[in-house]
Amino acid sequence: MPTITAVHGDITRQHMDAIVNAANNAMRGGGGVDGAIHRAGGPEVLQDCIRRFPDGLATGDAGWTTAGNLPARWIIHTVGPNYTAGQRDRKLLESCYRRSLQVADELGAATIAFPLISAGIYGWPKDDAIAAAIDTIAAADTDVSEVTIVAFDVTTFEAVRAHLPTPD
Repeated sequence: MPTITAVHGDITRQHMDAIVNAANNAMRGGGGVDGAIHRAGGPEVLQDCIRRFPDGLATGDAGWTTAGNLPARWIIHTVGPNYTAGQRDRKLLESCYRRSLQVADELGAATIAFPLISAGIYGWPKDDAIAAAIDTIAAADTDVSEVTIVAFDVTTFEAVRAHLPTPD
């Protein structure tokens, strides 16, 4: 099981092997975390998305691109379910975390930073989004040693931290 921590901050400033982007199906940038990552990473990120994902990416799946100008080596893009639009199968949300960790393993990434997938504009209830993230990451069979959940606001950071497993 990887060590799971929480930080309050900006995912685009995380010095990790990989950061995870909560992308949309089109894989062409968007709002929220997706837009911030594309802006900070620069045009190389979009160019790599177009090349690697000409038909987009399915909900619950993940794939990688260059990190462009970001301090990470890779961006792992995953498409979370849109709760507001009626995509409420928690297994899709859990798949985002599992698939992202599988991609990290394929890349040889030891450290990875996640946002809370689907908990922003996609409207997944925050407490359940936190539980899905932590439970899925904790149960994953992965070579990733360090997972950081990055919360953009203090309230979310405190909620994530409260859900983290206590060290033995």
